[in-house]
Amino acid sequence: MLNTYSVFLFSIFINISRYTTSMKKTILLLTLSLLCLTSYAQLLSKEQAIVLKTSTGDLHGTLRVPISNVKVPIAILIAGSGPTDRDGNQPNMKNNSLKMLADALYQNNIATLCFDKRGIGQSKLAGMKESELRFEDYVNDVRGWATLLSQDNRFLSVSIIGHSEGALIGLIASKNNTKISKYISIAGLGEPASKILKKQLDKQLIGQPQALRDQVSFCIDQLEQGKQIENVPVSLNTLFRPSVQPYMISWFRYNPQKEIAELSIPILIVQGTMDIQVSVEQSELLVMGNKKAEKVIIDNMDHVMKNSKSKDTQSQLIGSYNNPTSSLNGDLVKNVVEFLKK
Repeated sequence: MLNTYSVFLFSIFINISRYTTSMKKTILLLTLSLLCLTSYAQLLSKEQAIVLKTSTGDLHGTLRVPISNVKVPIAILIAGSGPTDRDGNQPNMKNNSLKMLADALYQNNIATLCFDKRGIGQSKLAGMKESELRFEDYVNDVRGWATLLSQDNRFLSVSIIGHSEGALIGLIASKNNTKISKYISIAGLGEPASKILKKQLDKQLIGQPQALRDQVSFCIDQLEQGKQIENVPVSLNTLFRPSVQPYMISWFRYNPQKEIAELSIPILIVQGTMDIQVSVEQSELLVMGNKKAEKVIIDNMDHVMKNSKSKDTQSQLIGSYNNPTSSLNGDLVKNVVEFLKK
């Protein structure tokens, strides 16, 4: 059915032959401008607010649903660690990576849900005391979103797209979950967080006294064993403060290789070669955990799913991490779309 704009523009083209050449040019420019405005208005109208009720408060998200006469697949996009919001941004870092991915999927007739994690953005009031927060709270939130979306008759299926730490959250949420049909990991880890943290800190502490490095290793080992650390050294209190230890214990207990081995739905593992946070080897570990998983290594894609020519940290911070206008990697979109539409 023609909308008001379409009828108006159609009438312009029907009657344009009556005007002079100069007037024709003016009318054509006006018509093109109206078409652009119409497209922009449709882009804005595609976004719908959605709320998930939880026992500690409301979680807020954005639905992008293509206009369609038939049911469409929907993907839940899960942000990575830290104060990352639904668009992939942090207070001092704006790249719009998740928003761009959602927009790209929308253009390919795939609906998406992007949401603020508890304690972040509009979901801030759903945050919990640090000492009460557990990794499973994030997992249960995703399960809640999946259940809510599965009840919406507009959607053919519900899939998970987890980025970085969000990949592990989505992985665990997908296990034994009949609401979720497919799982995608982008820059997801293949080793337990405790091992990754130990490697990262060991590099950062090069040149520091061996006693300090041994203390760090001991603290991580204790938490990995499910034991809280008493009398944390002042120098390590920021990292191992008592209030955050319960969360770290709950996080460290998950081994991505073991978790993905229990997943029976279709799996896509995506990793970029220019990622300065997660190596290609991590994706290989995930595939070793589940031989049925598909793996795609994307040349020149960095951690925030954009294009980078080198692994120079400063260059990536300027060109990708803090650049909300740089484009998303095209091969990423192509592979994700093909996988979700199979």
